[in-house]
Amino acid sequence: MPFTPDTLCKALADPTRARIALLVAREKELCVCELTCALDEIQPKISRHLALLRESGLLADRRKGQWVYYRLHPELPAWVNKTLKTMLDANTEWLEENHARLCAMEDRPKRCC
Repeated sequence: MPFTPDTLCKALADPTRARIALLVAREKELCVCELTCALDEIQPKISRHLALLRESGLLADRRKGQWVYYRLHPELPAWVNKTLKTMLDANTEWLEENHARLCAMEDRPKRCC
């Protein structure tokens, strides 16, 4: 199924999903625990939104041991990546508190790729 403007708008219509998508776009890859910390939300809520973003085709995941990492889907059309970059660049203050919590997170998982 092709990725369309309505697919993107539906995926980002919820503020939590929009924040998740933009944080993932900014950080390149995040796990549930990082998003839970950054958004100051409970794990089931974050996991539910991640599942919706994955089902929409916006995010992809990979397992590494006990961790599941989320990233933008590598096959997204260029216009989606460009739109997310524009949104991210224009709204850094909107994510400032979330990014600060993420940076202050203790025991962040180590990346190994």
